[in-house]
Amino acid sequence: MKTISENKIYGGIQAVYEHRSDACNCDMRVAVFTPDGAKNAPALIWLSGLTCTEQNFITKAGAQRMAAELGLIIIAPDTSPRGEHVPDTEDRYDFGKGAGFYLDATQMPWMENYSMETYIRDELTFWIKENLPQVDPQRIGIFGHSMGGHGALTLHLKNPELFKSCSAFSPIVAPTQVPWGRNAFEGYLGNNEAKWSQYDAVDLVMARPSGAHILIDQGTDDEFLKEHLRPDLFDTACQKMGQKLTLRMQQGYDHSYYFITSFIEDHIKWHAQALS
Repeated sequence: MKTISENKIYGGIQAVYEHRSDACNCDMRVAVFTPDGAKNAPALIWLSGLTCTEQNFITKAGAQRMAAELGLIIIAPDTSPRGEHVPDTEDRYDFGKGAGFYLDATQMPWMENYSMETYIRDELTFWIKENLPQVDPQRIGIFGHSMGGHGALTLHLKNPELFKSCSAFSPIVAPTQVPWGRNAFEGYLGNNEAKWSQYDAVDLVMARPSGAHILIDQGTDDEFLKEHLRPDLFDTACQKMGQKLTLRMQQGYDHSYYFITSFIEDHIKWHAQALS
């Protein structure tokens, strides 16, 4: 593990580390906020959206103050594999670097590096146990934004015993039904759409709802709401299957970090209560 940066904030430390990932066959960066005196503390894993790195959340969301107050550690990995050897596209922001979609690619050349589900579920959680002894591994929650909201929902629903609490901002809840998801899934997973359902939160909750109470915030003025996000589809599935869900449609808010920073403290409190 290599320390990239450490900065004091609200009495705690906001650090960025780099470590080797076998799943992604590259070096990955992870941001970690640790409150002062944290010991046997709950932790939240934040998954960012399209085009982001670990930097967006730690510099824009304003999460550290409430995390420090409540004694929560926040871990924010990168969205995708990095490096000159990692395949990418030149003309698409929603595929390739910055758009890992938190899945394990099965198509060449992407499968050589794009194994973000395995990375988050297996490698990152192991890295946390090995390098962050102040984290209670039995109290880990997961949340995210947009593509990262998709990742948080799917990783929680498939691994509720590992990621015990879950929330999301503006998540892509039904990627098999919207352009962002379909375009990425075809590239990463191939044309057999039967294999796509394992990364679709609507399909997953219809198959096996979790015992958690999920929180979703969605801005009504989000430019991607009707075409790419469709929280109504997840809401309907949750009602049908008895999945506890609070979906808050926030009037006038868009897709940006202005929206996230407005409600991030609500989400941290939500997880703190669930993981207490």
